[in-house]
Amino acid sequence: MSGSAEPGRGLRRAIATVCLSGTLEDKLAAAASAGFDGVEVFEPDLVASPWAPSELAARCADLGLSIDLYQPFRDLDSTDPDRFARNLRRAERKFDVMAGLGVDTVLVCSSVAEDAVDDPDHLAGQLAATAARAGERGLRIAYEALAWGTHVSTWERSWDAVRRADSPALGLCLDSFHVLSRGGDPAGFAQVPAEKLFFLQLADAPRLRMDVLQWSRHHRLFPGQGAFDLPAFLGAVLAAGYTGPLSLEVFNDVYRQSDPVRTAIDAMRSLRWLEEALALRSPGAGLPTPPSAPELTGWSFTELAVDGVSGPRAADVLTTLGFTHTGQHRSKPVQLWEQGAARVLLNGSVVRPAAAGVAAVAALGLESAEPGRSAERAEAMCAPVLPRTRGAAEAELSAVAAPDGTEVFFTRTGPDGWPADFLATGEQAGPGAGITGLDHVGLSQPFDAFDEAGLFYRAVLGLEPQEVTELAAPFGLVRTRAVTGPHRAVRLALSAATLRRGGWAPGVPEPQYVAFATDDVVAAARALRAAGAALLPVPANYADDLEARLDLPADLLAAVREHGLLYEEDAAGGYLHLVTEVLGGRVFFEVVQRIGGYDGYGTADAPVRMAAHRRLRQAAPR
Repeated sequence: MSGSAEPGRGLRRAIATVCLSGTLEDKLAAAASAGFDGVEVFEPDLVASPWAPSELAARCADLGLSIDLYQPFRDLDSTDPDRFARNLRRAERKFDVMAGLGVDTVLVCSSVAEDAVDDPDHLAGQLAATAARAGERGLRIAYEALAWGTHVSTWERSWDAVRRADSPALGLCLDSFHVLSRGGDPAGFAQVPAEKLFFLQLADAPRLRMDVLQWSRHHRLFPGQGAFDLPAFLGAVLAAGYTGPLSLEVFNDVYRQSDPVRTAIDAMRSLRWLEEALALRSPGAGLPTPPSAPELTGWSFTELAVDGVSGPRAADVLTTLGFTHTGQHRSKPVQLWEQGAARVLLNGSVVRPAAAGVAAVAALGLESAEPGRSAERAEAMCAPVLPRTRGAAEAELSAVAAPDGTEVFFTRTGPDGWPADFLATGEQAGPGAGITGLDHVGLSQPFDAFDEAGLFYRAVLGLEPQEVTELAAPFGLVRTRAVTGPHRAVRLALSAATLRRGGWAPGVPEPQYVAFATDDVVAAARALRAAGAALLPVPANYADDLEARLDLPADLLAAVREHGLLYEEDAAGGYLHLVTEVLGGRVFFEVVQRIGGYDGYGTADAPVRMAAHRRLRQAAPR
């Protein structure tokens, strides 16, 4: 049965089975393993299950899950008396199912049928008649306005019907997608008596200009992954007196084919983020809050996983980029390379029998003001600290796994920090090519993990996601999103193909890159060419187009042509960058110079870079 929050524990958390992939057995196990208190049972999941309703109830009880809602009951009202009578008989059969499940609330959606009732009093009468039958059996009806309902498509219209029906067994289900997709104002919830707020469903979504039904059925997201202001929405619902569970109902094509355990963890993380976001806005809300995310003050290192083939090649590339091999790990085959404040680790412990010669970004070292609290925060946000072996006199480091498998270390650079794990080689880092530090790291995400990754870095690390953009790459659309700290000390550029790739794929299918900062990219380019760095050739057409589009100084255009530089600008400033060839199949480096207040990542130049990398990969001996 549904229930209210336990004192001191916060509101209960639930998830609709429609959010998860697999059979009903898979979905329930995933919800329980992620720590949910309850579930909404989606009727098609029950219909496809071999369990009788009573067996399902027993299984949920064994897993520690309550059944909080049975849904959906569609197209109840009708202008045809015979059809409405049939719908009442159908409702009675569903009440039998609910009795077996032990759930007291059913979701009734506003009708989308052609014979839906438009007259408010007629509609209220049919709802009241149905609610009376439910009430006789100790059940309740939560009425929800579908954003595409024939006549009832706003929460205000659904509340008008509930108010007119005036039945104790009839109340509202408020769904954030249906309200916010139509521009509804949650402030109006204050007019609804608390006892009429029967259920709450939460979903986020990107801002899209499309049919609202298709938007709803395919593009909903978990809280914190889209563009809706869900903290404000939830705050309005709670301020109106709602005490039921916070339940997720998310229709998403990716979730429907993803590992349900992983999706359920992502879902739980989204609710914890939402609760914290509201608690920060409204400290008196009484919601649980995890340890706050300590400020990330910069980059400690980027670690590349290499093997016996790619390791020497990576060392050669770093040498031509002006880096110096300054340290060797005490107990592991890991080299430390430095230039300015930029540090790269080459971890040679990787063994890839089926992919010799591949290099990959394996770990990110992030400077945390309080590494221990960063680890506590990660645990609270469903990102457990990874087990690690530590040798004598080595620093105690905590790391968690990002959705793409990249390890994220919480570190502090200093005499007693992680550098103490490295023995000096005797080589001193010099000025090199003028690289001063690390600007950002670019990581391709698996098709299924793009939105999950954005929430991970937001909830676990406290980085804020920037606007999602799409670019027309040579091999299809690529979606990009940066996540950044408030002072831009840490920046990540995430990207993913918008569709799964088939046999026709780019030369660099899952690119990763490390972008180093410099104060003078033209001088750096000259130094790199003199050192024999393998810089990416850029076609002359690119510079010709720049000259046509932008009023650039002649010396800058000349440098672009001479050194194969890329350039992008906006109203705040400019961005000069150069790119190396690909190392080990997927990793390359950039050297970047930010001019003025430019805050982007050269995304508009990415198709030119992708095409150039493709040509080089085709020309390379196989």
